[in-house]
Amino acid sequence: MRAGTGEAGNAESRWAEAARRLIDRLQHLRGQMLRLEALYGDELAQLAETQRPSARNLLHYVALRRNDIRPLQEELVGWGLSSLGRCETHVLSNLNLVLEILMRLSGQSDASSTLPEAELNFQRGRELLDSRARDLFGHLPEDRGAHIMVTMPATAAEDYDLVRDLLASGMNCMRINCAHDDATAWAAMIDNLRRAERELNRPCRVMMDLAGPKLRTGPIEPGPSVVKWQPQRDLYGRVIQPARIWIYPADLPSPPPGPASAAVPLEGAWLERAEVGDHWRLRDARGRLRLLRVVDWTPRGVWVETRRTAFVTSRSPLLPVEGKAAESGAEEPIGRIGLLPARQQAIQLKPGDQLVVTDDRQPGRPARYDDRGQLLQPASIGCTLASIFADVRPGERMLFDDGKIAAEIEQVHADHLVVRIKRARQQGAWLAADKGINLPDSKLRLAALTDKDAQDLEFIARHADLVAYSFVRRAEDVQHLQAELARLGNAGQGIVLKIENRQACERLPGILLAAMRSPVAGVMIARGDLMIECGWQRMAELQEEILWMCEAAHMPVIWATQVLEGLAKRGLPSRAEVTDAAMGVRAECVMLNKGPHIVDAVRVLDDILKRMQDHQVKKRPLLRRLRLADDLQPLPE
Repeated sequence: MRAGTGEAGNAESRWAEAARRLIDRLQHLRGQMLRLEALYGDELAQLAETQRPSARNLLHYVALRRNDIRPLQEELVGWGLSSLGRCETHVLSNLNLVLEILMRLSGQSDASSTLPEAELNFQRGRELLDSRARDLFGHLPEDRGAHIMVTMPATAAEDYDLVRDLLASGMNCMRINCAHDDATAWAAMIDNLRRAERELNRPCRVMMDLAGPKLRTGPIEPGPSVVKWQPQRDLYGRVIQPARIWIYPADLPSPPPGPASAAVPLEGAWLERAEVGDHWRLRDARGRLRLLRVVDWTPRGVWVETRRTAFVTSRSPLLPVEGKAAESGAEEPIGRIGLLPARQQAIQLKPGDQLVVTDDRQPGRPARYDDRGQLLQPASIGCTLASIFADVRPGERMLFDDGKIAAEIEQVHADHLVVRIKRARQQGAWLAADKGINLPDSKLRLAALTDKDAQDLEFIARHADLVAYSFVRRAEDVQHLQAELARLGNAGQGIVLKIENRQACERLPGILLAAMRSPVAGVMIARGDLMIECGWQRMAELQEEILWMCEAAHMPVIWATQVLEGLAKRGLPSRAEVTDAAMGVRAECVMLNKGPHIVDAVRVLDDILKRMQDHQVKKRPLLRRLRLADDLQPLPE
């Protein structure tokens, strides 16, 4: 008996010692939370009283996540306690509850009663997040787990039926991108929405995106004025369909009345005398003779066919082979090809190539080589915001065209940069004008609010419910927008911060605290630019971290970029897209981009979100009755 008693006593002692170690570690974490809260006392005092609990909770979460608590979590789970893994909405309360249980289990019941009560618990934290989502997006449909936002195409200004169908299918927030169209079109889109709201008796918010300081490539000098046509050939190279060319009077331009391999103007009056069956000859830009046969005549032009490929330039002569002109022995051209438009040009870049980046006042141009293939002058291209030259450093990355081309900055000058292509298709990638530029390693000092944004903001303040803020990088950017809205007399307007660059991710807690100065605020995870800036390897991790941080701030989130993109654009989603859309239920709103099949995409997303709402809330899975479990024999009563 005495031996057994001793063993039990030793076990109890070890158990108590383990509990005390856990208590000490939890109290250490709690102290870090409270110290960070005290450090931000001035910032908290500037917030409305209703926002302070959320701000304090965010600071507590930041303090907690500065630690790697995985070993602690394993121990807590072993004790049958909360692992703190779902504490986002009520961090201090969750930690206090675990502490209290441990203290009571270890006999420190008096000590547990001295823990001050946290202002948020699980229920209150969730209520705050839900109420903020309602303030931002309106009431959520009872049978769906998230709101649906849809980006408007230009046709929404004229096509009332499209807007009505989107609203009827489940859209409850209209997104208008101010980088496209104009105030007249925006107003027409909103008018169509308001009319549809009245007809269907369904409310819908309007969010307008400020374009922001988007870095893009400048214009490229035009290529040669040349038109190419070619017949269709089978796998053996045999012509199965001749090239069909529309030729029209140069002084009376007319688009082809049907599918055409090419359309070219003709100077001279011979088209009026052309007849079906006439044969003409043309020597193309390579000096190769090509025969054309007139197959149809109309008052606005003629159709000709040829079985050979040709490259045609302006002023190329057209000579008769058969017909009236040939019978008269005329050797003069029946006409000349009219002025052809210059072809849009792109710059071909391969790994190892050098590229000069200038301001966009000088058109870009391809690299120049001598007859032996030796480089005379590297390719150059403009940049729409040359002010960034002062912020970049050698060794930093410069990404073009959604990251398809990656370069490293080698030289920085006041008026240009010299970069080296590090990643591109081995056979060469083509860089065109008006393509995006990203500088993920650079500390850019660009103001998020441009002059155009300031003008658009006047329209937005009068007509929209929400304003989306592009390319936010720091808390000061948020304060600038808030000051502009106050100046326009609309300080209470809802704001949505688009997190789409590396700097915003690194400063997210401060940005969220600044956003809390607005009565209504949310965040969009703009995953397109974010993936370019931070790398596709980190994208899955980053979107989760942003979701968690925003949940701790009780701030609604929009899950955006390429959701059901294949369905919206091509009519059929991929398996990965459906899974991605289902994961969007963890946000408060899911955004769809425009496309020919956008109405179908809204219906499918509506169905997915309805199905998923019973399975997932944020990180927390819900254990609804599982249909897959019905295969087994029922349990006996």
